[in-house]
Amino acid sequence: MHYDPIALAVPLFFVAIAVELAVAKKRGVVVYRFADALTNLSCGITQQVMLLAYAALQLAVYAWVYEHARFLSWDTPWIGWALAFLGVDFLYYWWHRLSHEVNVLWAAHVVHHQSEDYNLAVALRQAVLTSWTELPFYLPLALLGVPTIAFATMHALSTLYQFWIHTQLVGKVRGPFDRVLNLPSHHRVHHAINARYLDKNYGATLIVWDRLFGTYEEETETPVYGITHPLASFSPMWAQVHYWVELARMTKQARRPVDKVRLWFASPAFVPEGVEPAPIEASHPKYDREVSRPLAIYVGAQYALVLVTTFSLLMWHRAIPTIPLVLLSVAVLGALVAVGGFFERRKWATAVEGGRWLVAAAALALWARG
Repeated sequence: MHYDPIALAVPLFFVAIAVELAVAKKRGVVVYRFADALTNLSCGITQQVMLLAYAALQLAVYAWVYEHARFLSWDTPWIGWALAFLGVDFLYYWWHRLSHEVNVLWAAHVVHHQSEDYNLAVALRQAVLTSWTELPFYLPLALLGVPTIAFATMHALSTLYQFWIHTQLVGKVRGPFDRVLNLPSHHRVHHAINARYLDKNYGATLIVWDRLFGTYEEETETPVYGITHPLASFSPMWAQVHYWVELARMTKQARRPVDKVRLWFASPAFVPEGVEPAPIEASHPKYDREVSRPLAIYVGAQYALVLVTTFSLLMWHRAIPTIPLVLLSVAVLGALVAVGGFFERRKWATAVEGGRWLVAAAALALWARG
């Protein structure tokens, strides 16, 4: 039976988050806020649930190119694996860099940068569409004869490596590791909106590409986290689409037809003629909402059920009939929408919460009937 390594790592993610919380408490520092942390997790869960629908298709595209279009083959297996490691890391750098420099790519990637905190939960804050924007960047590896299993394994390991670098609790590391590996101090720079830190340190496992291509920046001042135009929302669904909506708004307002097209492929800093530029906020109060104790207890309990359900879907979705699987996925997503609504005191949140319970009940009833 095939298991996704990311799904297998989920329990370890939460053990690591618990350790980070304990260490932060011992040091007397606050690195988590309840609503923000759950929104990070909600974005990650949304991505993983959606991947159930198309992850196999994406890997099948890579496999088809490898089987039918590759122009190299490696008789020595370790060469393919070594090329997979270096190739995934190198191409990730360019995908990541362009995802900050091209609007249509930034619209997907921005989700990962929206949190105004920096902790291990931020690593799990991912966008639904980034796997589609990544795929074309990795297809050259298939042409170069990197086997599908080697690519998939190295891509998963690269993703897992990047989890631990999302922390404020590991200080500057000196020595050769600092020169070669992407470390927490490097990645804190990448997530910061300080002027000197913008668009720096794109590496995944290795920091050598940033040093080589001139995008490296040392951590020398306290980072301020988030995005220059704050999201100001705890809705995981709005987080996924907000910049797409912003691009559509600017396209409508742009006076020149050429700018309406150019905007989508220009830098996020580009402002078309006729569009009022939004102010850049390098320092601002963090967006927050007071969460009462009863609400925190209820949301925490429901979120525990969501996590168990999501983990079960990721691990055993192939054994679940299609209709119950779809309904359970909808129920999970509905729960995440409701949680965001509760945090923002939306009137519709209770109705969404009730609806997702009904959908979950229907899924379980259909599954039980076979």
